[in-house]
Amino acid sequence: MLQLLGGLVLLIAGAELLVRAAVRLVAHLKVRPLIFGLTIVAFGSSAPQMTVSLQATLANNADIAVGSVIGSSIFNILVTLGLSALIIPLRVSRQLVRLDIPLMIGASLLVFALAWNETLTPLDGAVLLAALVLYLALLLRQSRHSARPHGIPVHSHHPRAPWVSSALLMLAGLTLLIFAGHLLLDAVIEVASELGLSERIIGLTIVAVSTSLPQLATSLLAAVRGQRDIAVGNVIGSNLFNLLGVLGFTALVAPSALSVSPNALAFDLPVLLGVTALCLPVFYSGYRITRAEGVLFLALYVAYGLHVVSFTTGMPLAGKLEQLMLVFVLPVLLAFLLFTSLRAWRRQHNKKESS
Repeated sequence: MLQLLGGLVLLIAGAELLVRAAVRLVAHLKVRPLIFGLTIVAFGSSAPQMTVSLQATLANNADIAVGSVIGSSIFNILVTLGLSALIIPLRVSRQLVRLDIPLMIGASLLVFALAWNETLTPLDGAVLLAALVLYLALLLRQSRHSARPHGIPVHSHHPRAPWVSSALLMLAGLTLLIFAGHLLLDAVIEVASELGLSERIIGLTIVAVSTSLPQLATSLLAAVRGQRDIAVGNVIGSNLFNLLGVLGFTALVAPSALSVSPNALAFDLPVLLGVTALCLPVFYSGYRITRAEGVLFLALYVAYGLHVVSFTTGMPLAGKLEQLMLVFVLPVLLAFLLFTSLRAWRRQHNKKESS
């Protein structure tokens, strides 16, 4: 219990340092907050996921390694974005809709396609890492053409603070996040093992949520401080890094090909694909995530969690709930959001014509 509480305290402290340092560095380097959130903040807060997946792979726990990446990506979108939107409606940059969200959907499709034969080989890992390098190159090109960051004055609250001190502050925050993530992970895995849960379920739930807590804390604090670009960019960047970087590097260095559970192929990966695709119409409709949409995201995660719990306990509800989500809920939800997106496009088109 003390380890769990200590991890939570360090998690909050690390997120506080990370957000403060990110805001300072954005002002010093004149980089758009979104770019910073998509890269440095996102990759840093995903460090626990990388270390945990590598440790699980080297210990021949492939289901934990793969399941934690899938579960963490689902958690990041539905819970982290959902809770952040409840604090303050999140503004969505047009770059996210035009570039980053389609690439996140593409990354999910790529992982699904490579894992179709129930394995991820070192060659598959190299393909995923090459896709990550391509994404970073596109971001670099975007940053070169970006203007001075919006929402942050040129003369910040720390006009004389050198960028080196801000970088050291960010490093301290990342270190605290990583250490806190390990403390929390060890505590919850011990409890999960005592309960006799399977590796897939531990990876999808306990490990996924634990390794996602740094992203959650960072995005929530960024939302509280009004840094909405960092709050959203952190989630999208973390998911891209998890799918391409963590899975790619893990598959590349694994002693043997990573096995992918048939259950993951039949349910978890389709849910991940549906959740990532869900972001496009939500983000496009008004270029913001409202509180109502935040509640929708959280409700979807509750439904997903109910399925996982019912499946773990062997309840008859599991099969019915899975079929209901895949056959009815997700298609109806996607159809509704596509309708709202089309309506938003027509509204914007009419505005252009009238102006």
